[in-house]
Amino acid sequence: MKKVEAIIRKSKYRAVKEALHSVGVNFFSYWDVTGIGNEKEGHVYRGVTYSTSDIQRRYISIVVNDDFEDATVKAILSSSGTGEVGDGKIFVSDVIESYRIRTGDKGGDTLK
Repeated sequence: MKKVEAIIRKSKYRAVKEALHSVGVNFFSYWDVTGIGNEKEGHVYRGVTYSTSDIQRRYISIVVNDDFEDATVKAILSSSGTGEVGDGKIFVSDVIESYRIRTGDKGGDTLK
């Protein structure tokens, strides 16, 4: 099993959600987060300069069976990019075990 974590633009969340559903990833968790990025310049909107050092993003956490890793990552990549600085990051790590609390089942079948 793999844990796929992505930090994406909030404006891209709906597209990512639809892309994940289209490849069969129907369960995941998400949070609104604030991070610090590499961009240090302020943006000017209607004559007012706004700091871009604190960046509002959405954090998505998904646990999938190994055979869904590539499809999950490709869905996020294809739906979240704008080509601009600040599109986000994807992290993939191993999950040693999972358990279904209701039944006590363990292993990859708990993800279905």
